[in-house]
Amino acid sequence: MIDISSLSYHIGKRSIFEDASAFIDKGHKVGLVGLNGCGKTTLFKLILGQLYPDGGIINISKDTRIASVEQDIKDINQTILNHVLNSDKQMKALYDELEKKPTGLRLAEIYDQLDTLGAHSAPARASAILSGLGFSEQDLNKPLKEFSGGWRMRAALAAALFMPSDCLLLDEPTNHLDLETSIWLEDCLEKLDKTLIIISHDREILNKICDKIILVDECKLKVFNGNYDSYERQRHEQTEQIIKDAKRYEETRRHLQAFVDRFRAKATKAKQAQSRLKMLERLGDAPKIPLERSVRFTFPEAQVLDSYLFTLENVSCGYGDKTVLKDINLSISQDDKIALLGANGNGKSTFAKLLSGHIFAQSGKMTYARKLKIAYFAQHQTELLDIEKTPYELAREKMLETKEAQVYTHLASFGLEKSKADTVVEKLSGGEKSRLLLSLITIENPHILILDEPTNHLDIVSRRALIEALNDYNGAVILVTHDFHIIEAVCDRLLLVENHQISSYDGDMEDYKNYILRNWGKVSDKERAQGGAQAQKRRAAAQLRAQVAPLKKEMKNLEKKLETLTKQKEMLEKSLIQNFDSQLSIELAFLNKEISETENKWLDLSGQLEPLL
Repeated sequence: MIDISSLSYHIGKRSIFEDASAFIDKGHKVGLVGLNGCGKTTLFKLILGQLYPDGGIINISKDTRIASVEQDIKDINQTILNHVLNSDKQMKALYDELEKKPTGLRLAEIYDQLDTLGAHSAPARASAILSGLGFSEQDLNKPLKEFSGGWRMRAALAAALFMPSDCLLLDEPTNHLDLETSIWLEDCLEKLDKTLIIISHDREILNKICDKIILVDECKLKVFNGNYDSYERQRHEQTEQIIKDAKRYEETRRHLQAFVDRFRAKATKAKQAQSRLKMLERLGDAPKIPLERSVRFTFPEAQVLDSYLFTLENVSCGYGDKTVLKDINLSISQDDKIALLGANGNGKSTFAKLLSGHIFAQSGKMTYARKLKIAYFAQHQTELLDIEKTPYELAREKMLETKEAQVYTHLASFGLEKSKADTVVEKLSGGEKSRLLLSLITIENPHILILDEPTNHLDIVSRRALIEALNDYNGAVILVTHDFHIIEAVCDRLLLVENHQISSYDGDMEDYKNYILRNWGKVSDKERAQGGAQAQKRRAAAQLRAQVAPLKKEMKNLEKKLETLTKQKEMLEKSLIQNFDSQLSIELAFLNKEISETENKWLDLSGQLEPLL
């Protein structure tokens, strides 16, 4: 299908590809992965003929039709439905010819060709795709110019899925989707009977649909069979083997060099030393150990509040006279990790704005905990950052009483090392701006993080770091995201926002996925049964997390208490050494007893935790 051989491509003096090769056979579903800026999108442009290689070739099988998402829709006056229908160029050309009123044999040929192309069912097929991507029936006959950029990208994706093709190229297709349309797209791509190459940071999609992963790394294309999880295992095993080989290489080199250094001056050993020198030359360069990029986020620790953070009683909210959500009754505690489920437009972001104080309740009673600090993240906020300032300058404005080193340390805890902290915002990548925003909203040690689509510009490494940070964070989390994997890894409470209501969703994410697909009539009895078995496993995992979380939290509190008590003990002992006092001696005895009791509690909790892990 697509044979990439000895590909080279450069931008100025920078090498993007050097002698890179890979083969993509017909019908395979390939995930294209690698660090941001490594050349994934450039490879798509080379395959599409929008760029030309400096060396090597890209052979594409004859008559292979390649579809991709149009980045800039030219005619925004056409309706959504017509935009999708017109992506079938052959069918559009035939309809255009019909408008010229041909007669006789040519007219019959046109109708015959339209019938072969499935023209009668085309509007229904296009409408089904648009519905899956979140467009309502009323939207279909509206012009594109009435929709935002994100919705136009959905229309462009619908056109790519509709147009006849043998190979489909998709570059971050879920970036403008909500969770529900991402689930639909995943199901659609899984059933797709054509070759697919997808660039994505969505681990769930890469796991569910891909049977091959191609890593763009060090200007090469490295092919791995299997899905993303399989790729990670193989890459880890390869790295481990390279580390072992490098160790053996170094031991051999050191041994040979030691022999040469010791005996090269001795006549009786000169030949042997010379032989060892030649062996050293034949060893060549040491095996190169792959550099694994790592990112770590650290959310500041929040002061523990005793009461609920929020209590809502019969609360309704919206904008002006329009009510979006009504009769909300729920409480949120500091150890809650909550995901908001529901299609775009149902009110997830409205609820996030209500909790964050960006809008107010229209009716009902809303109670906040005393001293409550709230951090709110929405993707559009990155556009409001002063692009002429550096991250350090923006953080400094919020940390006036803090030493310079501590400001840099705070930024570094979100992966913004000093070089990035001193770079103007305008020159930061989308992911770096997102990390900067996370760092700025958490400066005051919030008790709750309200995150509305925080992953849009984060790569897989950064998303993994975000998962770890959210799991370690001792405050509450309210999460709106299309990333299925993050919800599963972090959240232990699901709220469904639907029909102007907010209610607890008692199933797990696999149940919810099947619920969404059932609404499109996509789940067979067999798949439902398989989903049920998986759901049982996931429910068991969720129950285990529910048991483990409070134990870990209590152990962490005890560790802090021990740290405080130990410091008090050191101070007392120091005072007693300097000047013995019977009252201080009594205090020390009680302190030692409290330390012992605290340690025993910690050990008891550790014993309870061990069999659960």
